Amino acid sequence: MKKVVLCGDSICEWYSQYVEKELEGLCEVIYVNGDNGRFAAYSLSKLNRLINSAGGKVDLVHFNNGYWDMTTLLNGEMMHPIPEYLHFLKRIINLSRSAGAKVIFSTTTPLVEAVEADDNTGTGVKISARNEMVIEYNNAAKALMKTEGVTVNDLYEFCIKHPTCYKCEDMLHHSHEGNLACAKVIAEAIKKELGIE
Repeated sequence: MKKVVLCGDSICEWYSQYVEKELEGLCEVIYVNGDNGRFAAYSLSKLNRLINSAGGKVDLVHFNNGYWDMTTLLNGEMMHPIPEYLHFLKRIINLSRSAGAKVIFSTTTPLVEAVEADDNTGTGVKISARNEMVIEYNNAAKALMKTEGVTVNDLYEFCIKHPTCYKCEDMLHHSHEGNLACAKVIAEAIKKELGIE
């Protein structure tokens, strides 16, 4: 059975169990419930642990990062300006490939309005973002993925078609309907990349 790793921020954390159900009997889906991948640098560390727990070799890594990286600090700077963001995305790709994995990058999902929502890790920090920033970071990430030959699962384009972008009350994370819908799209992308039915 193919080994698939899901890694990323709380958007990933919320849909992972549903992706696992969609791929039941087809893939072993590896992720950690209750561990938000936060910004791309943290996801790199988390991915290293997940690959190690799988014996060092996996077949595919599906990952996303963005909201944490683009969140605005008290001094007005981004947590990770785009060059730093891309640096860590590339390291995630390199780590994945060193484990023998195919790689799928998922774009950051759209925002209906500017948000400031709890980070869900108990730190008290707020995640703040605007959709203009989401578009800017997504465009930079997609350019990198093209250069690296990485498949892009464009959840931004999928979610933007829904009237509320599948958002829940905090307007950052997805509703139950959104998590189920995204899980189906992600599972189909993984099956296509791995050539399985």
